Amino acid sequence: MSYDLAVWDGPRPESDAAAAETYELVMSRFESEDNPAEPTPRIRAYVEALLSRWPDLDADAGEESPWADCPLMSNADGDAVYFSMVWTRAEEDSEFAAEVAAQHGLVCFDPQAESLRPPVGSAAGGSSRRWFRRRRS
Repeated sequence: MSYDLAVWDGPRPESDAAAAETYELVMSRFESEDNPAEPTPRIRAYVEALLSRWPDLDADAGEESPWADCPLMSNADGDAVYFSMVWTRAEEDSEFAAEVAAQHGLVCFDPQAESLRPPVGSAAGGSSRRWFRRRRS
């Protein structure tokens, strides 16, 4: 079982419903392209920030890596990246991934819960740990 996140460059939607609509557009582009576009500088910087904390699976990261596939950069397409984490590491590691996205001025969306990370109404770099626990129960 994995936990997925979608991250894209653009204005932060005002609601989870608006974010879900944008997510559908992003994913339809992912599914329709045979040759993904090179990651934009902001998406590349975001993925590199994640990899600086946890290397790719193919880099002898072993159990320390939360990634469900590799290379992580191959999940990027232009101004978006869609990636999976192993479920057992998802709570803490997805919180970090969402906070790094906010620090890079990117939108982070949880397709499982169809909601923004951090949640609507929280500070852009605020903790979403309470939200994850609430959603899991």
